[in-house]
Amino acid sequence: MSVTKPRIANRFRGFLPVVIDVETGGFNAATDALLELAAVMIDMDEDGMLYRAHTHACHVAPFPGANLEQSALAFNGIDPHHPFRAALAEKEALEQVFQPIRAEIKRTECSRAILVGHNPFFDLGFVKAAVERTQVKNPFHAFSSFDTATLGALAYGQTVLARAVQAADIEWDQSQAHSAIYDAEKTADLFCTVINAWQELQSL
Repeated sequence: MSVTKPRIANRFRGFLPVVIDVETGGFNAATDALLELAAVMIDMDEDGMLYRAHTHACHVAPFPGANLEQSALAFNGIDPHHPFRAALAEKEALEQVFQPIRAEIKRTECSRAILVGHNPFFDLGFVKAAVERTQVKNPFHAFSSFDTATLGALAYGQTVLARAVQAADIEWDQSQAHSAIYDAEKTADLFCTVINAWQELQSL
């Protein structure tokens, strides 16, 4: 008797979860600069357990006329004009990060990606604003998302990323926080941990 291998396309109604974190020059997606973009792929093993896979990220140059709030830059520690940032123009940055997402959607036979984030309304808003400015095709669902703040509250009674991650027994280094790559990878670890714990409970 053959056993059907678990497929991530069957786990979330055809959606491929991709963790996104952005660092920005403020809180207004329409006017403030997108400065960092990180995407972490989620994959599934032969037992149906999720795990963090590849990370794709880049620094982003402020779009022409973008607002840069000094309070936001002080918080995330980004110097948008640093010569060693190797920042890409918004369109090039989106294309670079979206290309492997599209490839993974095709490989896994999913219908499209769904954004996973910690308070994802913020990240999805900046992604959609950048897409509108650049006219790059968006691989993400237009309004649905998975929120690890909600999942962290459900599983651990914690809504702050650092506290939820630590409650899940995942290592947290505060000195690396507020970079898009680090926060996205920790968000991915938290997402996988909560979903896998639920999966194990369902099999009892």
